[in-house]
Amino acid sequence: MRMRARRRAAVLAATVITAGALAACGGGGSDSGTPTLTWYINPDVSNLDPYVTGEDGKQTPGGQAYLAMKCAKESNGAYDIKVQLLPNDASQQREQLVRRLAAKDTSIDLMSLDPAFTAEFANAGFLEPMSEEQQSQLSEGMLDGAIEAATYDDNLVAVPLWSNTQILWYKKSVAKKAGLDTSGPVTWDQVIAAAEKTGTTVSVQAKRYEGYSVWINSLVAGAGGQIVEDPEAGKDAKITIDSPAGKAAAEVVSTLGKSDAAPPALSNADEGGSVAAFSAADGGFLVNWTYLYSDPNVAPFKEDLAWVRYPRTVADQESRPPIGGINIGVSSYGKHPELAYEATACLTSEESQKTYAQASGNQPARSAIYDEPETRKAFPMAPLWRESIDAAAARPMTPYWSDISTALYSSWHPPSSVNPDKTPAESKRYIEDVLQGKALL
Repeated sequence: MRMRARRRAAVLAATVITAGALAACGGGGSDSGTPTLTWYINPDVSNLDPYVTGEDGKQTPGGQAYLAMKCAKESNGAYDIKVQLLPNDASQQREQLVRRLAAKDTSIDLMSLDPAFTAEFANAGFLEPMSEEQQSQLSEGMLDGAIEAATYDDNLVAVPLWSNTQILWYKKSVAKKAGLDTSGPVTWDQVIAAAEKTGTTVSVQAKRYEGYSVWINSLVAGAGGQIVEDPEAGKDAKITIDSPAGKAAAEVVSTLGKSDAAPPALSNADEGGSVAAFSAADGGFLVNWTYLYSDPNVAPFKEDLAWVRYPRTVADQESRPPIGGINIGVSSYGKHPELAYEATACLTSEESQKTYAQASGNQPARSAIYDEPETRKAFPMAPLWRESIDAAAARPMTPYWSDISTALYSSWHPPSSVNPDKTPAESKRYIEDVLQGKALL
């Protein structure tokens, strides 16, 4: 298995569809006796519908539900797959799955996991272990950054379905007016100054939620630091955000938070809110995920849309973009773990990932797909995405990330309140107290 040297997504829908030939929804098998695997998926381009219907009425392959149907068919009767929809919010997804798995619910065979919670699920014993051979086979051809975000305690514990990263999106007209040179790396200070000069905004995700922690984590990593030094130590992990790197990150957050370049709703902005601010007449710059390129909100000014690598926290160190995506985990309590891993191999195959990327705009975890002409035609920034995924800063692979993240974004909010000389130290103490049960979230 390839590893880097450095350690490396509504309410619950009751609707269920069967992804193979019309299989029954109960008892872990169809009326024909074919085992049925239940896959809990996060919302995507088509949710429970295998197809997307265009304005012309034409149906094209959809999201994970399509992959479920495709792989069930290709199994030649070995298994069917039915999909059930998880909530929209990643934290709610985690909560529902944890509740079910803690009760050893046998109705879950496969689950779509946000990388931020993969370590927690592995540590709790919720994920069926893979043999070394399975780890090698299922990771072959995957991007290093994707594998890092699916690895816990030096073992691959889930399989990347797609990987996501953030880049700096900007309007060419704004950068030109500001005199910002985007032919090479840019820093956060340069981007904020360019927006101030042109009377435009810099949009980020800074609401009290996971997306804000993602930004802070990348800023710290981009200055050469870490939020958690030894995540394997669990509650006793060393919290290292009170550092020169933590101060550099706080300086970026504080500068933008107090700047005229901050959108009015900065402290309540999630992914959708930041896109809305960027799409406004005074929008200039945005850091957001790869699916921005397919977002209808940018269609009116797509000819003016450009991109460059995620901004640097400090001028002399390469940026460490965020990484997200979805890993497929196999439940320890499912009735058919071997079949579930067979299905996972199909669901995460090169063909499946390419189909999913074309339908959803969510990018592959497999490196070779980025070299294909059709990928580069559909996504001209694909080489930058691949580079960014491999250079990305995964959130600390600790089973306590949910607690750490909540304490982190709470103590750094709102951005305008961040004090580079105080906030990193205050957040360090708060995180430590939460982990040791001395403070409540």
